Amino acid sequence: MECVDQTILVTGGAGFIGTHTVVQLLNEGFRVSIIDNLDNSCEEAVQRVRELVGPELSQRLQFHLGDLRNRNDLEKLFSQTTFDAVIHFAGLKAVGESVANPRRYYDNNLIGTINLYEVMAKYNCKKMVFSSSTTVYGQPEKVPCDEDSKLMAINPYGRTKLFLEEIARDIQRAEPDWKIILLRYFNPVGAHESGKLGEDPKGIPNNLMPYIQQVAVGRLPVLNVYGHDYPTRDGTAIRDYIHVMDIADGHIAALRKLLTTEDIGCVAYNLGTGQGTSVLEVVAAFEKASGKKIPIKLCPRRPGDATAVYASTEKALKELGWKAKYGIEEICRDQWKWVSNNPWGYQTPVYIDLPHS
Repeated sequence: MECVDQTILVTGGAGFIGTHTVVQLLNEGFRVSIIDNLDNSCEEAVQRVRELVGPELSQRLQFHLGDLRNRNDLEKLFSQTTFDAVIHFAGLKAVGESVANPRRYYDNNLIGTINLYEVMAKYNCKKMVFSSSTTVYGQPEKVPCDEDSKLMAINPYGRTKLFLEEIARDIQRAEPDWKIILLRYFNPVGAHESGKLGEDPKGIPNNLMPYIQQVAVGRLPVLNVYGHDYPTRDGTAIRDYIHVMDIADGHIAALRKLLTTEDIGCVAYNLGTGQGTSVLEVVAAFEKASGKKIPIKLCPRRPGDATAVYASTEKALKELGWKAKYGIEEICRDQWKWVSNNPWGYQTPVYIDLPHS
């Protein structure tokens, strides 16, 4: 299908998954507008996207600093550009922080998305690919999780994703001309093979892989492993780690379906590998890729964490023609290339003189 002059709005497009997806969108011939409030991202990442795709394609990319909670920011954008579809990444995503500060999560994730729907409806742009998450499965009754598994979030972050899925289903039921694809990601990790793009969380990372990489380059002294008494092969929690470039390609596949298929309704797909990897197995794979020893400290389980979660991937293969290409070795190889080239992420290092005790 020719997509040459189709214009896609990418909310949260300066973030980890957003930037990698924008690269693929530009390479596939789409025009892209990013809106991002830079809460957990930075404009340097967008600059790196421009460098990666080259001067010609980067002319098809626009960046707007804005917040979905401010409806005027969205109105301004939609009044200036006609969008063919929206890929909606913008949202906060740390489980632990959501438990400690649920109001911040409900405000950011729910209100921003409701505003987005309102403005999309007003300007008659009714196609969305939504960033959902496997947190909607909670502590799954069976693994692998398939798209018809019981939905039951166990922390405020997961509940925001679950509520937003329900809102999407309600809107589409009431207004059948909407087409919405919900992509439930498992654990996105890895980095662009160039080493120029990767995950760069602000503050202490909440997710395993950025934490490991910061220990590997000496920014953090030790990796805390939360939970070592789970009923798993080595006692640590099992997750389905999926390369961010596979996730990016999953968005292209979902977008093509939205743009070429009638009567999609509101439909969910898992994006995962179908393989579970334990925390200690990830550490071992990263040590092998980097040649670095990762010191670990075994800690109690965290509230809100599930024992084992991995994907059933048949539906995405059958209906989107999408399948993950990369395994944990390639993930760790690309992650190490990113962090060894960018030990301080997109920032220049900040050295702080700590007071002597």
